[in-house]
Amino acid sequence: MGLIDNIGLGFSVALSAINLLYCLAGVFLGTLIGVLPGLGPTATIAMLLPVTFTLPPVSALIMLSGIYYGSQYGGSTTSILVNVPGEAASVVTALDGYQMALKGRAGVALATAAIGSFFAGTVATVILALFAPPLAEIALKFGPAEFFSLMVLGLLASLVLARGSLLHATGMVVLGLLLGLVGADVNTGTQRYTFGIPQLADGIGFVVVAMGMFGLAEVIRNLENEDDRPTIISKITTLMPTKEDWKRIIGPILRGTAIGSALGILPGSGSILGSFAAYAIEKKVSKNSAEFGKGAIEGVAAPESANNAGAQTSFIPMLTLGIPSNPVMALMIGAMVIQGIQPGPSVITEQPALFWGIIVSMWIGNLFLVILNLPMVGMWVKIVSVPYQYLFPAILVFCGIGVFSLNNTEFDVYLMALFGLVGYIFVKLDCEPAPMLLAFILGPMMEEYMRRALLLSRGDPMIFLQRPISATMLALAALAIIVASLPMFYKKREETFRE
Repeated sequence: MGLIDNIGLGFSVALSAINLLYCLAGVFLGTLIGVLPGLGPTATIAMLLPVTFTLPPVSALIMLSGIYYGSQYGGSTTSILVNVPGEAASVVTALDGYQMALKGRAGVALATAAIGSFFAGTVATVILALFAPPLAEIALKFGPAEFFSLMVLGLLASLVLARGSLLHATGMVVLGLLLGLVGADVNTGTQRYTFGIPQLADGIGFVVVAMGMFGLAEVIRNLENEDDRPTIISKITTLMPTKEDWKRIIGPILRGTAIGSALGILPGSGSILGSFAAYAIEKKVSKNSAEFGKGAIEGVAAPESANNAGAQTSFIPMLTLGIPSNPVMALMIGAMVIQGIQPGPSVITEQPALFWGIIVSMWIGNLFLVILNLPMVGMWVKIVSVPYQYLFPAILVFCGIGVFSLNNTEFDVYLMALFGLVGYIFVKLDCEPAPMLLAFILGPMMEEYMRRALLLSRGDPMIFLQRPISATMLALAALAIIVASLPMFYKKREETFRE
């Protein structure tokens, strides 16, 4: 089938009544959790994973995808109106968006964010449609050694791009790998690290870890900061940018889209890194660089375009290689496994309706988001003011019900609570949990591919270096670690994430 035929198939899937409904539900929920500081797409998707058990695979993944890229839109609303980023990728937007709001230009800032996001999301979806199929064809030729080396590269790249101390990130990766070993050995059935607890015989549930580390830990953290939420009284008037505004935002939107599309594919926080990079570059190339931090419209257009482009191109490694580029994509892989779909390059050939349906739904979802974010801005303003003490009990109950429904056992609920406490401690210690979650997902897959490769080579580990593609990826992984260890790179990374 050619590209036109595939897109036609995607439209036939995405435009069905049920999939349109779930796409709208996903982007609405995404906008909502983006507007409400402290939830975030990772925690929300983790909470909704049990709900997707009963949904058709295409509908479930369309809804979860909508939550992810919808949250990028919603996060800009709180950044601009109350100077509280609803999403980590919207941190940079707050620098100039809030200053524009204080000057009475909140409507223009919101419209700029929505326009940039829509354009970037559309372009990124086109990139996904064009480049994902050929990449998947190449990946179909990979053997166990290549897949193992690819996962090593992805894991180490996510470690390099993690925030904070490199030592902390390494520790989190090791912890994730160890947690992935809990349960029965795939080949021999031997129990590993279960400590005699029968409930751990099948391993630790992915949903349990995700809900605890991201859901409960975020609730605890946000309860500490409830009194710090500022408010804004400025009234939203006009939404349309002026002719001069249009001249100033076209370049930043184009550059932000290009930067975000490229960085979104990288393992780690690609959309977050993209928004920081786009803002930094725009500040250097703009004729109005003196206005940055004081209400420059370019400071809203560039990062918003970058983080939305990055959010959608991050689907490329997940759909084509089965490699999660960030925690949300790890959850998406978990959702695919739950639905009985093996993530990887075979998805495009074996599940074309699923693959192309998701891609086309992104175009439709971006259109829904423009409608939701501009005409309904008044509703989002009211939601921002909801006290957090009314929200967190509902979140806790939903988490508890969701986890209990997995295996109908209280043990999972207690385990989730334990991971919630551990996740909160990690936040306090400045240890980012994202590398741990990625390692938890990739660890068992790496072990399986490593064993297959060693079986083929009769136990000779040189197979990983004798195969050219595998050796190249391992060399890139080693180079990434060396570069990250250099004092100049390390210092620059620390400064970037502290700004």
